[in-house]
Parts: sequence; C-alpha cells; structure tokens
Amino acid sequence: MSNPEVIHGDCLDVLPTLTQNAAELIYLDPPFFTQKTHKLGTRDGVKNFSFEDIWGDYGQYMTYMSDRLEKCRNVLSDTGSIFVHCDRNSSHLLRLVCDKVFGSENFKSEIIWHYKRWSNSANALLPAHQNILYYTKTKDFTFNKKFVGYSESTNVDQILQKRSRDDRNKSVYSRDDAGNVLVAAEKKGVPLSDVWEIPYLNPKAKERVGYPTQKPILLLERIIELSTNEGDLVIDPFCGSGTTLVAAKLLNRKCLGIDTNEDAVELTANRLLSPAKTQSALLEKGRASYSTADTRISQVLAGIKYTAVQRNSGIDAILLDKWNESFVFVRLQKQNESIKLGIEKLQKAADKRGGGYMIFVASEPLDAEVEACKDLLVVEAQSQKILHWLATRADVYERAG
Repeated sequence: MSNPEVIHGDCLDVLPTLTQNAAELIYLDPPFFTQKTHKLGTRDGVKNFSFEDIWGDYGQYMTYMSDRLEKCRNVLSDTGSIFVHCDRNSSHLLRLVCDKVFGSENFKSEIIWHYKRWSNSANALLPAHQNILYYTKTKDFTFNKKFVGYSESTNVDQILQKRSRDDRNKSVYSRDDAGNVLVAAEKKGVPLSDVWEIPYLNPKAKERVGYPTQKPILLLERIIELSTNEGDLVIDPFCGSGTTLVAAKLLNRKCLGIDTNEDAVELTANRLLSPAKTQSALLEKGRASYSTADTRISQVLAGIKYTAVQRNSGIDAILLDKWNESFVFVRLQKQNESIKLGIEKLQKAADKRGGGYMIFVASEPLDAEVEACKDLLVVEAQSQKILHWLATRADVYERAG
C-alpha cells in the first residue's frame, strides 16, 4: 500500500534522505533490549504481527541505537525535541547513548508513564510503568506548558491567594500596604509533572489493532501537544502500529513514519485512512469517580483482611483469606433494600464467580425469617444493634415519663 506518510525501510537509511533540521518532534518506541520475540494478533485472528528484540550483548544494542539517534538528531530542528520510549531493560543504556548524542545538558526529563496492571506470575514487583527520555536539540526549544487539576488535599487559600517570597526566601501570602492578603491572578492548576497516569490500552479498546507494543493515542497526544504546534512535522522512526502518526493527524500536525516491518507499514497506512481513538473515562472523570465501594465496609470488617470491591451490585468485599479453598464474599444491606433481596443479589454475584462462602450484613434487626444456607452467614451490623438498643431504651424512658 502506497502512502507518502509511511516509509518501509530502516530509519538509518531513510532519515538521511529527508530534509535535515525539519522535524519539531521525533518520538521513537524502539526495541527495549528485552531479548524476546514479540508476537500478537488481531482479535479476529486474521493477522499476526511480530518482531525480534534479541541482541548479542549491551554493546551491540547501544551501537545500533547510537547510529540511529545520530540520524534523528540531524533531522531534528534547532527548536525540536526527541522523546525516547524505553523500560527497565534499556533505560540505563539509552540514557548513556542519548547523553552522548544530544548532550547531557539537553536532557529535560525522564517521564514515568504509569498505568495499572492486574497480574504478575513472577516472584517480583509488578511492573507498572515505562520510561520516556526527553531531550532537546538546543536550549531554545518549543514547550507548551500544560496544567492539571489541584490535589484533593489542596487548601482553598492556596488557590485563591497570591504568594511571594519574604526576606528569608520563604513562600508567604502577599499583602498590600494595609496588611490585607492579595488575591491571586487566574490560576490554571498545577504544572504537569514528569509522572503521567494514562491507562494502558484495554484489550477491547476500539483503537487496539493487535500490534504487540501498541501505545495509547492519549499518551502520544500529550507528548505532541507539549512540544509542537499545529502544522509542525512529527517523525516516528520506529512507527510500529502508527499511533504517533494517528495522534499527529488528529492534532493537525504533519507526520512521517518509518518501519522495517512491511506489515507494520501497511497497518499504519490503513489506520491513517480512518483514525480511531479511545477516550479514557478514568482521565475524564477522575479516579475518585470509580470509588464506589460501600464506605461502611471498613467499620463492619474492622480487624479482618479484605479487598473492597468497586462497581459491583452484588459484592462489597472479598476476604483475603480463603475458607476451605473457597472465596468468601461479603455484602452489606443497602438503603430501602429488604434482607431477602440483598441476599439474592449476593448469591447471584457469587454464583457468577464460581460460588463460595457468603456473609450478608443486615442493617436492620433480623426479625424477618432468613432461609438457612450452609454457605451463607447472615449477621446484624454491630452499629445497628447499638442503635436498636438505644431506640428501645428511649421507648422505655418515654413510657416511664
């Protein structure tokens, strides 16, 4: 498939043929020195993608990357930036290479891309981040400052009131001649930090194309918005699935991708014909919006190890310790819900997950008849027992009066 924005070939050979000093941004997601062959296929199983990331030693890998980063530097404009994606396998190696090619004085940040992961079979800490090394070509570079929201713990005065430095260089509230605290100018939020929480692509995301190292468009959009303006040229020398180019087109930038894999080039060309982007509800709504666990659970299960369950209508918690090799599911009675209905919801949710033991915590006296079940324990919340006792005492005192 012919597409002027995607070139099949090694960037070592292709980059010298391009106009030098022309790109405002180069982003690359090169091999990570994983010593593995990476494979993945499309959901329908029609197409499989793979590439090798196997090297003889550190020196071979570093020479390979150094040669190509030199060509990248020549194509980069004097106000341009380069972002080199890597992980724990290669970050220390690429930092040395980039310092040599671009100069340690032009190192700007090591961005940590953080995301949630859910499994880890190895006897090690769960890997939940990757690194992006950010360098510029010179001291005069394009940078569009971005802001994020304030922390939930931020005091309102910190937002509204102007601050300055006193004679000891300590941050204090600014005051006028009469001693009144001055109101700050418009606050845009907190400047973006070097730790970015952007969700990893969900396996069912509409933008997922089955490429083994595909990155989310949201990640590339942030990089592009930081370091370029509309109309600027963005180059990806290891374009893979073409995410960089899709993000650039969506943001009205010019783009060019290069890859040695013919399947990757064809995939990228097809994506550019109809760019698809998955929105992140997590980023739009905030992590707090997903915290739907019943806040009473910590009181009811005080002293018991458990995991609170979010966004489930039948289960509020799962005990960490199994009982007879089975899970123990817990549910609290909800407002305007009968004990019978609550138990039915708990049983349905437990059965859907293979069954197990169940604990239902009632928020009303257990006057209603509860059907006996060997796998179900129905208890009355201690706080409700106290409230019931106090109400009973009040009735006694009222009758006595």
